[in-house]
Amino acid sequence: MKNNKSTVIIGAGIGGITTAIYLAKNGYKVNIYEKNSVPGGRCGQMVHEGHRFDLGATMLLMPGVYREVFESLSLNFDELLEIKPLDDLYKLYFDDGEEIVFTTDSKKMKIQHEAIEKGSFRKSESYVSEGYNFYKIAHKKLIGRNFYNLFEFATLKNVSMLIKLKTYLTHQKYVQKFFRNPHLQMAYTFQNIYVGQSPFDAPAFFSMIPAIELIEGSYFPKGGIFSVVEKLKSEAIKEGVIFNFDKEVSGINVNGNKAESITFRDGEIVYADLIVANADLPYVYRELLPDKRKSRKLEKLKYSCSAMVFHWGLDKKYPQLAHHNVFLNDGFRTGLRVIFKEKSVDPNPSFYVHAPTRTDSSAAPVNHDTLSVIVGIGHLDETKEQDLNNFRKISRDAVIRRLKKAGLDDIEDHIIHERCYSPKTWESAYNVSRGSVFGSLSHSLFQMGYFRPHNRHSYYKNLYFVGGSTHPGNGIPLVLLSAKLTAERILKEENRRK
Repeated sequence: MKNNKSTVIIGAGIGGITTAIYLAKNGYKVNIYEKNSVPGGRCGQMVHEGHRFDLGATMLLMPGVYREVFESLSLNFDELLEIKPLDDLYKLYFDDGEEIVFTTDSKKMKIQHEAIEKGSFRKSESYVSEGYNFYKIAHKKLIGRNFYNLFEFATLKNVSMLIKLKTYLTHQKYVQKFFRNPHLQMAYTFQNIYVGQSPFDAPAFFSMIPAIELIEGSYFPKGGIFSVVEKLKSEAIKEGVIFNFDKEVSGINVNGNKAESITFRDGEIVYADLIVANADLPYVYRELLPDKRKSRKLEKLKYSCSAMVFHWGLDKKYPQLAHHNVFLNDGFRTGLRVIFKEKSVDPNPSFYVHAPTRTDSSAAPVNHDTLSVIVGIGHLDETKEQDLNNFRKISRDAVIRRLKKAGLDDIEDHIIHERCYSPKTWESAYNVSRGSVFGSLSHSLFQMGYFRPHNRHSYYKNLYFVGGSTHPGNGIPLVLLSAKLTAERILKEENRRK
């Protein structure tokens, strides 16, 4: 299929690359321009002396969405990627020494549940079943489709849907209907942090995240999550997509109701029939477009939290750790308040540790370990006093202290390489507004569906958006859906203009 439509895509993240494949398969001439020297954006990778680190997501969740998107591109997800299912999804550590292995093995789950709270396993089955039903409803009616006008969203059926999804309850209030034990409550709500939000504020239907994990499973691709980026890039090149790296866009130039070109930092201008921005949406409106009124509106929305991330190469293995590890502080609620209200870091934080060599030995040299530690902290806020160097010290000291308590007594002595990524890193390297690494705009009720920033500009009809801050939302699976929906909208609207 051939046409004369030229398309430029700003940003080589997963959303930009996937959109490029859709358009190229439909005959568009596509050029991707990326400010960095490698693709992937926040799903990048770092390798140092044989230690391999995923810089962003570390879990392949919602495999059903991957398969849906890949199939729509005539790609076989299971053949294209060498993926391994994880029977044990992650190991949870609590302050009092109690541990829970979140596993797809129902017999193991039942033994653990009943030891903590009698009757809780049966309730967990109800929780997971209802959560997965939330997901199926949401996918069909909320996150898996485009909304072209308000009347497609504001219907009696959709009001009924929002009630079914229990949007009137917070996730924390909802989980209390199933479990009395605070550790179980934490175990089934901490997943909100995947998309940078708190269960004390997020709607109840986000119980769909642990439900999807337990029903569809969690996977890890050989080579890490970055291998998804590499495979998509290879497929894009096969379709004729041209990648241009180290090309930072400084502006989108408009003429009347059209976006006609982009300007680079070096002054070069490239014209195109279509422009798709895969850069962080608030950044695009604030820095690349002349529409400052819309930018001010976006600035007033709710933003997700950020993270202090430590990447450690170690010259010793620590078999105590599972592939995915979550250390949950008994002051869970207080810690989240510090992150989301005070925009700071809890001195005794909950945190996550990724240890990929448990599944993929190529992530570290022989007898070495590769660990990534993620500590949630507040996003950048000019109204707060934020000493990021101090935040880094507080986070690192707390993590080391807690790991020693878990039996990793000498871990600090065996760190041979360390790299720390802070909110400023995310902001400067990837233009993520406020350093909100999980995806800048959060998922409050009025920042979802039709109310989330749309994937096409309301005035410049040939300017489209893809990524976590537009519809449907944050996280790799939703970004893949974003690419599918944006491409569908482009093709539908372009055909209508012919």
